[in-house]
Amino acid sequence: MATVIRSFKSAVTKRINALRDASGCPVWQRNYYEHVIRGERDLHAIRQYIADNPAQWEMDTNHPNRI
Repeated sequence: MATVIRSFKSAVTKRINALRDASGCPVWQRNYYEHVIRGERDLHAIRQYIADNPAQWEMDTNHPNRI
């Protein structure tokens, strides 16, 4: 599975950078990891994270308006 993900990310990165004429620029979020959804519990937790996460943006250390 890791080889498939790595190959996909490499191909996508090359294509995106070719389209924006930006060879070597990062595309993927640093320290991001993939997770295989193995059941309803996993799916529910991930959906909840996706729904709740935007509300945390203003408190994030990377938010441009955070003091």
